[in-house]
Amino acid sequence: MESVAISKVRPNSENPRYIKDDKFKKLVQSLRDFPEMANVRPIVVNKEMVVLGGNMRLKAMQEAGWKEVPVEVVDWSQEKQREFIIKDNVGFGEWDWDELANTWDAEELKDWGLDVWQPEEEVDYSILDEEDVDDQLQDMADGVKKAIQIEFEPDHYDEAYELVKFWRDQDAYVGKMILDFLKSEKNKL
Repeated sequence: MESVAISKVRPNSENPRYIKDDKFKKLVQSLRDFPEMANVRPIVVNKEMVVLGGNMRLKAMQEAGWKEVPVEVVDWSQEKQREFIIKDNVGFGEWDWDELANTWDAEELKDWGLDVWQPEEEVDYSILDEEDVDDQLQDMADGVKKAIQIEFEPDHYDEAYELVKFWRDQDAYVGKMILDFLKSEKNKL
């Protein structure tokens, strides 16, 4: 790891990750509050100083006014660089929300950039008549598109995606097409 002038590090225009404004502001504040974090998680760059891992952190460091940034320079093939860009950003694992709720301070977590749960408002629904609610819900649901998840084997996913995209681009109602096909196959049985 080495420290270099921030002007020498170039963002990667081919990185498919982005960060929305509110999360970006949290990242900038996080780096201002805890700059030591960058030393244990440097920006990964190739020999041309193009970012492979840490595009958003670089942008946040620029916003925070940093003059130098810690980098780890790697000498990898183009294929390895592209693979790293994705693998570095894949989120494996999930939060244990019960653990967070019971042992961590929600305000601190929020300040640190984690989108935390919001306490539910106490609403008294007892004044509503159940039939009225059911009728209102049915009225609201009428005409609303609904979805059914269809699973594809990995070998067929890309083909299915392209076909659905093609038919949607033709303004076709893909759900009805599938329904008609499934009915006709059922009738053959």
